[in-house]
Parts: sequence; structure tokens; C-alpha cells
Amino acid sequence: MRVFRGIHHPDLAPACALTIGNFDGVHRGHQAMLALLNNEARHRGLPSCVMTFEPHPRDFFARKAGTPEKAPARIATLRDKLLELERCGVDQVVLMRFDERLAGQSPQAFIDDVLVRGLGARYVLVGDDFRFGAKRAGDYAMLDAAGNAAGFDVARMLSYEVHGQRVSSSATRDALAQGDMARTAELLGRPYSVSGHVTHGRKLGRGLGATAEGASDGFRTLNLRFPFHRSAAAGIYVVRVHGLTGPTGRPVDGVASLGVRPTVEDAGRILLETHCLDWPAELGREGGYGKLVRVELLHKLRDEARYDGLDALTTAIRQDVVNARQWFDTHAADRRQTTRDRI
Repeated sequence: MRVFRGIHHPDLAPACALTIGNFDGVHRGHQAMLALLNNEARHRGLPSCVMTFEPHPRDFFARKAGTPEKAPARIATLRDKLLELERCGVDQVVLMRFDERLAGQSPQAFIDDVLVRGLGARYVLVGDDFRFGAKRAGDYAMLDAAGNAAGFDVARMLSYEVHGQRVSSSATRDALAQGDMARTAELLGRPYSVSGHVTHGRKLGRGLGATAEGASDGFRTLNLRFPFHRSAAAGIYVVRVHGLTGPTGRPVDGVASLGVRPTVEDAGRILLETHCLDWPAELGREGGYGKLVRVELLHKLRDEARYDGLDALTTAIRQDVVNARQWFDTHAADRRQTTRDRI
């Protein structure tokens, strides 16, 4: 999959089958749309193309209005969105910067300048609630009429439902806000995860509980940055880490905090801190740094909390580790029972 920032690139395909949207989470509704797009692209001998926006348009308008708290909480990082789009078989992605110029562009100018001249769209697939252009004045009927005039086909995909409920980014955010990871996985078609390179932190975790645990490393963590101001998920989770021991190595069980760390920091930055329950000995003490890992959030233990000092924080972390081990023990037993039932 090729990724382009904007439409002014000589390597962009001269024509494409296109869909447009934010694709936050790339949930099962998005996946169904992308499958249809890829099918239409193959029949027409065209590459499939996704146009998406950064920042999120609602983020842009919330900041412009001076109410950033009204911006949608993000489900996925840009890295994870692109990885999922690639996994869905998309040929190229065009990242459009959503700024004042794009926000003020008329619907007809967007069609002429971006869709026709910029991307050479021959087929455009949109969702049932698609709006575009300044003041969201453009709709499906206008796009369809413009396609007839300009020579590209337009199609609309209706809502995708699971068990009678519409699959959407909003529904996924709600499930994450409620800590319902099973429902989230059902909407996404996979466990919710965050990926990125392990970065150096303040190394505070090494000192927490070091004496009580009988180890010099205490509760050392793998740190991944979540580069948005609001995350749809927040709290303490049972997790599984992939990629720490190589792309084909075994996953590592852990417990993680996703949030702003109110006890130790006031910067408001969102960080995913993962403590591996059993650190892989082959990595050595510093072998995690720089690794590209994917952390699956399997079960929410509790909300993030502010503690009166590091001793109280240490006690809470110690209990989180106990609870995470118990969760894995219980679910390992459940998996063994399921296997016996199948046999």
C-alpha cells in the first residue's frame, strides 16, 4: 500500500476507485465498505484508494470554536489506521490535511479539484451519511449528479449491522468508554490494540515496588505514545504484547495503563505503559527499547485514578498485577474447557 500526503504527487495513480472518510478504528462497517471498493476496483482495472483526513474534521472545528473538549476521542493512531487499511487490501491512501482552506472549499470545487483533477476518480463509494464541502453542503445526490456530468460512477453503502445494531465509530467509542472490550472486539472484528515503537520514559516504574518485589526493576514498563489529546479508551487493562520477541515470537502477557498518569504527571499527555508479567529473559534489561510492538487490550480492570503518593500507587499496581494474573489463569482454563468440548 502506498501512502501520499495530499494530491500533488507524480506517483499517484492517474485514475482510481475511491472512498472517502475518517476511518477511525477501521471497524467492521469500514471493512465491508473496503471489500466492496476493492471488488469494484478489480472489475474496473483500477487501484483502490482511500482518502482520509488529519486532523479529524470534528477536531478541527472544535478547536476553531475554542471547545477542544468536544472533539471526538480517538480510537486509533494514524499508524494503526494505516496498518488496518493495508490489511484490508487498499492500494493507496491519500492523507488530506484538514485545514481552513479545505474546510472552506465549496462542494463543487472539491469535486472538480480533488476528485476529478487531483485523483482521477472513476468510481466513488460513500457511506449513507456522507456530507462534504463548506458547511457540509454537499450530499450524495449532488455527488451523484456531478458524477453523471463528469463521467464517474457514484455508489452509496448503507449501514452495516451486527446483531441488529449499527456498526460505527461512535458505537466503538461508546464500547471503549464503557470498558466493554468484548463488544469493542465484536465491532472491530479483532481485539482492540495500540501499536508503536517502545520509547524511553522517566523510568519511574523501576523504582516502584522494587524492594517489596525483591527485584531491582520493580514495575518496569514499555512506553508507547498515543499522539492525540483524547483517547477513546482509558484505564488499567489486562493486555497481551505482540512483537516484543520478534514478529513470529510468542506474545507476552501484561497489565497496562492507558491515560495521563495523574499521580506522577500533569502534562496531560496520553501514554500506554505496559508491565510484562514475565519479562522475556532473552531481551536483557534494555532489550525492549525501539521495538515495534502491538499491545492488545483484552479486559479492563478499572479506571485510572490519582493516588496520594507513590506508596499508594505501588499498592494499586501490585493488586493490578495480581488481578491480571488471575484473569489469564481463568481464561486459560476456559480455553482448555472449550477445547475439550470441541473434542
